[in-house]
Amino acid sequence: MKVDEAKSMSKLRKIAEVVTKLFKIEKRNQANPLDILIATILSQNTNDLNSHRAFKNLKERFPDFESLADASSREIEKAIKIGGLARQKAKRIKELLIKLREINSDFDLSFLKGLSVEEGIKFLTSFKGVGLKTAGCVLLFGFGKEVFPVDTHIHRILNRIGIVKTKTPDETFHAVRKSIPSGFSYQLHTGLIKFGRAICRARDPLCGVCPIYKICEFEMKDFYKEKTKNLKIAKGSDLEFILLEEV
Repeated sequence: MKVDEAKSMSKLRKIAEVVTKLFKIEKRNQANPLDILIATILSQNTNDLNSHRAFKNLKERFPDFESLADASSREIEKAIKIGGLARQKAKRIKELLIKLREINSDFDLSFLKGLSVEEGIKFLTSFKGVGLKTAGCVLLFGFGKEVFPVDTHIHRILNRIGIVKTKTPDETFHAVRKSIPSGFSYQLHTGLIKFGRAICRARDPLCGVCPIYKICEFEMKDFYKEKTKNLKIAKGSDLEFILLEEV
């Protein structure tokens, strides 16, 4: 599907305004890019609350990157156990830090600020376990770059709305990147994740109370509108907590 960039940009601008107001999204200060990278690895295949606990445990046990790189995989695994897939994630984190130290002689990723988004993504995805979404999150949350990471929620929503017709989050990332209004990447990314958890859910989406119902092209929206018209938008820390806003 070829994306109509002008039409999609206009629709995404409206959606950004809606979700920013709905979830009171304010842009946060940029965090240490390497912390963002490690936290995003910890977030894979688990929820943000458990990921955050694992990240906090890791930082308490290993207060600097040097001690973390020199720790055994088993020690790292114990620290992040609550986040799930601890053995795999511990190995990836250790390998990443060792490789980064070999390349740069330190653990500083600040040089990425001077690179283009494409160059930054190419460098970051050269590490095992770092995909497009993770690389995008580092550039967005660590440097404030104009990049729009796509997770499963965002992928689902943009397909339902009619912005794209894609099969994977990575396909959606490439298809939509030129349609993101300048300056709205952060609001759209965080807002759509919260929107996907609370309203445009994978199962039983709340079309009956959806604030973007009129501009959505989801073929089942009339069915779900009737089914959910008397429901309220769900709230709660597990729905609105985003790990990378807290790193």
